[in-house]
Amino acid sequence: MKRRIMIQGTMSGAGKSALCAALCRIFRQDGYRAAPFKSQNMALNSYITRQGLEMGRAQVMQAQAAGIEPDVRMNPVLLKPSSDTGSQVIVNGEPRGHMAAAEYYRYKKTLVPEIMAAYESLAEEYDILVIEGAGSPAEINLKGEDIVNMGLAAKTSAPVLLAGDIDRGGVFAQLYGTTALLEPDERARIKGLLINKFRGDPEILRPGLTMLEEMCGVPVLGVVPYLPVELDDEDSLAPSLSRTEARRAIDIAVLRLPRISNFTDFSPLEAHAALGVRYVDRAAALGTPDLIILPGTKSTMSDLLWLRENGLESAVQKRAASGTPVLGVCGGYQMLCESLEDPGGVEGNQASMRGMGLLPGRTVFSAEKTRTNRKASVVSGPFRGAALEGYEIHMGDTSAQEAPFCILEDGRSDGCQRGTVFGTYLHGLFDTGELTVKLAAWLCERKGISPGDAAPLSHRAYQETQYNRLAEGVRQSVNLPEIYRILEESERG
Repeated sequence: MKRRIMIQGTMSGAGKSALCAALCRIFRQDGYRAAPFKSQNMALNSYITRQGLEMGRAQVMQAQAAGIEPDVRMNPVLLKPSSDTGSQVIVNGEPRGHMAAAEYYRYKKTLVPEIMAAYESLAEEYDILVIEGAGSPAEINLKGEDIVNMGLAAKTSAPVLLAGDIDRGGVFAQLYGTTALLEPDERARIKGLLINKFRGDPEILRPGLTMLEEMCGVPVLGVVPYLPVELDDEDSLAPSLSRTEARRAIDIAVLRLPRISNFTDFSPLEAHAALGVRYVDRAAALGTPDLIILPGTKSTMSDLLWLRENGLESAVQKRAASGTPVLGVCGGYQMLCESLEDPGGVEGNQASMRGMGLLPGRTVFSAEKTRTNRKASVVSGPFRGAALEGYEIHMGDTSAQEAPFCILEDGRSDGCQRGTVFGTYLHGLFDTGELTVKLAAWLCERKGISPGDAAPLSHRAYQETQYNRLAEGVRQSVNLPEIYRILEESERG
């Protein structure tokens, strides 16, 4: 049996994804081939692999931390929420359709063979598997059909580290309450506790840690500090988007749509010294930004209706009319066009909808989902010549009559430009750094200021520094020899 370890949390947002990424990088630094695994992910932040398959962004981040190529086997089941009660179900990178929560609850047990096949295939190729749970293992209403927490730990014979988030408060109650709600065999799988996101002197916690160990019967293996690292977020239906909003020379407003997806597209902008990125969900907060971005969304038509009803659509149209640049990405691009048509009911019950009318395009939705990696060169105005490497992931196609935004490597055009309004289907458009530099220079020139250091910033190079910083912080704060001992024990079964 291969070495394996599982990180579970007391709740969503406890930091499981980051801790798994840290272990993946630590194991890589120590000479092991490690791979991440999460049987079921719920996220709107997805990624397209080299094979054109779709997986959750968190396991992509963990794979990069491990120094390996993202593989859809690392996340065999992905749920992309399309409403408060339903999701698109993606299995092994391919969509299986939309299901209501109750329907999926009945269906998911049929996925166990495919989940285990993915796990066992990875286990044959790597020295260590770092498994991530989801939510909390103490969700007693769901434990009977669990395929992602203790249910998966039992099937893989994985030892568990349980992490609690002290930044939210009540971490002792989190950890004790979670273990108390588990069955005896489930509690036996927990080999250590981790306290995550601590600010201050760990010695202050020492008396509480001793009491916690006595009450839970499990050692505390580390108090991980609140680490100042920026990682691609795993999201749910309502992502926290706790992005930096420090005042910088250029003000960029990203519309925080109800079903925003792939907002990691804008992480490279946040890393540029001249660009300040903030997320806006009401008209009164829009103000007079230097750039407005409409991001991707899982539900273009319903989110456009939301913009229309809360006044943001009108506010964006007024700013665009006054010359404020506007950029739409994927679903945001579709919204900017003149019309959206859905003859097959892919998006819902509305057959057609008026778009925002800022770009001369027409979108027709279809059941076929475009999933592919792309390379392109921008031909649009001030960004001409910027090389892009991104991916498309959308339902439907848009026909536009005016100047394209970029030319794909196969010679076809993508997107559209009209004046200072731009649209493209390409996610990851800022990752190479070239478009970031050109955008910053153009916006600064419009404002009459200097963009400062305009050297291209590769998002991947920046990520590498963040993974190393994360690994160092975790390495210094956990009992790593004990974690390796737990791994060796797991290998023996």
